[in-house]
Amino acid sequence: MTVTVLTLLKRREGMTKADFIAYYESRHRLIGEKVLSGWATRYVRRHLHPLDGQTLDHDYDVVLEIDFPDQQTCDACFAAMASPAVMNEIVADEERLFDRTRMRTYRIEEHASVLP
Repeated sequence: MTVTVLTLLKRREGMTKADFIAYYESRHRLIGEKVLSGWATRYVRRHLHPLDGQTLDHDYDVVLEIDFPDQQTCDACFAAMASPAVMNEIVADEERLFDRTRMRTYRIEEHASVLP
């Protein structure tokens, strides 16, 4: 059974949304791909753009979704990512990009409606 992990992320103060997306997609994404390869089956970044067009500051700027084939693989991946070398690389880059105090991570329990 697929396990989905969802993380809500906020860009660091003083960083424009355009700069945030550009850095995430050209640099930070590559770290994610490297550490998730062989574990995850899907790695998706959903950058949030308010439908009302308001440029007000919002709680989060991106929703990160990572799928794993099962809980055992998810747990093994997070254990591997906790090694000091990997964690140092991740955290150093996150500090360039995110407000780390605002990061929130969840395991998704999905219930879907069947629509006509």
